[in-house]
Amino acid sequence: MLSTTVVHFQEQWPTVQKVRVIMLGWSRGQGHVTRVENQLFQEFIGVGKTSAMDIPIFIMDAFTTLPFKGNPAAVCLLQKPLSEELYQKIATEMNLPETAFVICKNTSDSFSTASRFSLRWFTPTNENANRVIVFDTLSGELCNRIRGDCIVMDFPIYTSTPQEPHEVAELVKAVVGDLPLEDLQYSEDSKTLLLRLADTCDISALTSLKPDPERMMKSEHTGKIKGVSVTIKGAPDSQPGYDFFSRFFTPWNGITEDPVTGSAHSILAKYWADRLGKQRLLAYQSSSRGGELDLEVKGHRLDIAGRTVFILQGTLSL
Repeated sequence: MLSTTVVHFQEQWPTVQKVRVIMLGWSRGQGHVTRVENQLFQEFIGVGKTSAMDIPIFIMDAFTTLPFKGNPAAVCLLQKPLSEELYQKIATEMNLPETAFVICKNTSDSFSTASRFSLRWFTPTNENANRVIVFDTLSGELCNRIRGDCIVMDFPIYTSTPQEPHEVAELVKAVVGDLPLEDLQYSEDSKTLLLRLADTCDISALTSLKPDPERMMKSEHTGKIKGVSVTIKGAPDSQPGYDFFSRFFTPWNGITEDPVTGSAHSILAKYWADRLGKQRLLAYQSSSRGGELDLEVKGHRLDIAGRTVFILQGTLSL
């Protein structure tokens, strides 16, 4: 039995590497048990018992090099599509900011050999449409490539326009209280309100924010806004040289705060690139977990690079 377990573990490496790409990162040798431990653990929990459906699942922390930092998310590898109800039930059960479901586009491919996938993302309450390997998503193609120890994702650029303060006064109050604002913008493409704190505020003003999610949803229930991004100018001359900081709140999607949000930087990158006069930016999302994003604006597209730490591998038996 030991030899069988060893072969199975080795055969999983190509798939694990693909999952790292799915979660925007690349990490080697972290979070793995020994082969003997793997065998004993599988025997203990009864791996191999029949069930209606076994779904391989991975949990990873994205945009970080440390476990329990960055953005935690789950990836489920599917042989065939699930029912809409089951997608949501699994995501609700995982209760992570996002759970991804991946299927090989070519049914003759395996996860180890495929280069094109169908991808769907769910929060604990609903499907998220906004999220070289190519994934076909509700927002179009999402392309990835490896650069050193990072995974680089190709995102669209979203523009923002000035927002009338009186139209969102209650929502702004629910998020930042009485803190002064330098700018207030809205992105129709992503339904995101962008709040830039005054340059007189320091990073502690951002990290100490405690938005009221219920008040946020009560003050905005039209569907116009699905997320609020709060940002502040960074200190590029100080190490490690972040150009800007941000936090992202989206209670309308069942998540009070998303720890690290790649899609939110589709707006932030363009906003700060225009104001700082540079196309290459280093950003830090200042949630309690925190995460670093390397950004490069390329016309109407955005490269977002990050690393990922592999945390857990298991099986959903349904």
